[in-house]
Amino acid sequence: MTIPFTTIDKLYIDGAWVAAGAERDAIINPASEAVIGHAPVGDAAEAEAAIAAAREAFDNGLWPRMAMSERATYLRRMHAALDARRPQIVALIVAEVGCAQGVTRGMQVANPLDHLLAALDHSTRDDSVRLPIDITPNPFDPDGPRKMGGTTVVREPVGVVAGITGYNFPFLINLAKIVPALLAGNTLVLKPSPFTPFSALLFGEIAEEIGLPKGVLNVITGGPKVGTMLTSDPRVDLISFTGSEGVGAAIMAQAAPTLKRVHLELGGKSALIVRHDADVARAAAMAVAILSVNAGQGCALLTRLVVHNSIRKAFVETACAVASHFKIGDPIDPSVAMGPLIRESQRSKVENLIAIGRDEGAKIVHGGGRPAGLDKGFFTDITIFDDVDNAMTIAQEEVFGPVGCIIGFDSDEEAVRIANDSRYGLNGGVETADAAKGYEMALQIRSGSVMLNGGTGRMSYAPIGGYKRSGVGREYGPDWLHEYQNQKSIFYPVGI
Repeated sequence: MTIPFTTIDKLYIDGAWVAAGAERDAIINPASEAVIGHAPVGDAAEAEAAIAAAREAFDNGLWPRMAMSERATYLRRMHAALDARRPQIVALIVAEVGCAQGVTRGMQVANPLDHLLAALDHSTRDDSVRLPIDITPNPFDPDGPRKMGGTTVVREPVGVVAGITGYNFPFLINLAKIVPALLAGNTLVLKPSPFTPFSALLFGEIAEEIGLPKGVLNVITGGPKVGTMLTSDPRVDLISFTGSEGVGAAIMAQAAPTLKRVHLELGGKSALIVRHDADVARAAAMAVAILSVNAGQGCALLTRLVVHNSIRKAFVETACAVASHFKIGDPIDPSVAMGPLIRESQRSKVENLIAIGRDEGAKIVHGGGRPAGLDKGFFTDITIFDDVDNAMTIAQEEVFGPVGCIIGFDSDEEAVRIANDSRYGLNGGVETADAAKGYEMALQIRSGSVMLNGGTGRMSYAPIGGYKRSGVGREYGPDWLHEYQNQKSIFYPVGI
């Protein structure tokens, strides 16, 4: 069976489909290792053409000069076109990412479409600001009549944006670059992970269908050479990257010589604090469910389980019992709860960190290996460690796999110290029967978001991003577009 969108064999540049030379990359299903399609591989020539097209569309095209409402009309068409293809997008992600169907339908597809609608709602606000009238002496005639003046602060698009995206939630992340950049009036060059190119190339079809002006959205593929061109070219004004901490630091360095703005959504090692008064069964079940999301390949997942010592034994027992009932396998089966890791290289990294955890003295209480009977695909067990010290490697390094570290504590102050003892600061959580105390603790946790008693389950109207080495800037929420805009103050006289 042909997977939707996997027959796309060209790049989308300047409103047209462009061949990318003879090279094709075999894209595999990480659950079966079967080839699902051969994606075009871009190189320097295609990157140059895409940057030039985006620059021309911004400098001389109509897009940045349209009213926000006009651009929103195109994005509403985009939402409708994507919504009509929802089943096909789900099928693509199940095959391209290996994500379980339940997670795919909700977190991978439905949530991103909700974020698009929320951004459209926010775009209806007039963000220009009229400052109070200012009365000052005339510097050229101090004894004469004073001057009256006003100021209006407006927001304008930054220019050409390069969006570089990861493989774990590709449809969501690609849409999270396209929506704010285009709504704000920028033009965009989108470069996806080589593991998940089709989840980006499909937007070329959407751009054609909705009549997006040429050069506004360009979708290219390629490796590090193409990425470096985007991050270092002076014609690119802003880099928006979602991926690993190391690559994010490299992008910041590459962007520095041309003083580009950089927006980074990077890694995490987020802590879930489970207080002595928490519902142990609920907290443990939730913790395991979070670890299993997309086989643990999520930057904001809560992987450090900071549990009060008085309930830690019960938490461990419940978590292991819950994990033992998770069905792992090929997500083509709708009853599968967790699919594979993206590639063998990622599984090797996860297994190496598990071995380091064992060697450093942490105790494996569940998993630690590969599921039986799954000889094809890059599967791994849900692995849970107990007796973890927060200084251990597995408590400090982002594993990016379904690996949880249980760390005991005796006081709320100690729990907060443990949560904050990390170079990351993306997400956090507190489970407690005392919601007021939990809120106080949430205020003390140094992270961009905190889930109190499970949170709301939605983030369409909330800004999301990291502290410390988890990133720079925010996505979603009422000020999302501001990341892609400049502020300009216009001063003018009032009266004579």
